[in-house]
Amino acid sequence: MLEIDIPGFGAVKLQHLVSDFTGTLSFNGALIPGVEDRLNRISGFMDIHVLTSDTFGTALSELKDVNCKGHVLDGEYHDLQKEEYVEKLTPSSVVAFGNGNNDRKMLRVARIGIAVTEGEGCAVDILMAGEVHVTNINAGLDLLLNPKRLKATLRY
Repeated sequence: MLEIDIPGFGAVKLQHLVSDFTGTLSFNGALIPGVEDRLNRISGFMDIHVLTSDTFGTALSELKDVNCKGHVLDGEYHDLQKEEYVEKLTPSSVVAFGNGNNDRKMLRVARIGIAVTEGEGCAVDILMAGEVHVTNINAGLDLLLNPKRLKATLRY
């Protein structure tokens, strides 16, 4: 668990990292360099869940060496499926990462939502749904590995 007291934002106790895959952890279906190492380090103190529409069909094979639970969503309304998944985990214990429109609802319900702009871009609604915006996933994951950076960003 990651515990940090952020002045004006409140006490944060994060047990779960929930992330989108396509465009957030990956570019063109391939895991972004540096992500595997960071996620495996974070898995030492948080449970990692990757929820994906798997646009490129590569998510589970790309995540094979990452200590995480990978979930390929099916059917329609992936935004609602992601939101419901976070709600079942207890939203106050979740930090969520995403870049697409189907991530906006999970970022809104999570204790901390982090909007990621990588090579595939970031939907405008995601920028408004999160508490933090990062220009790349490694910078976002580094916020969890160096929580004083998160504190500096979110404090009032």
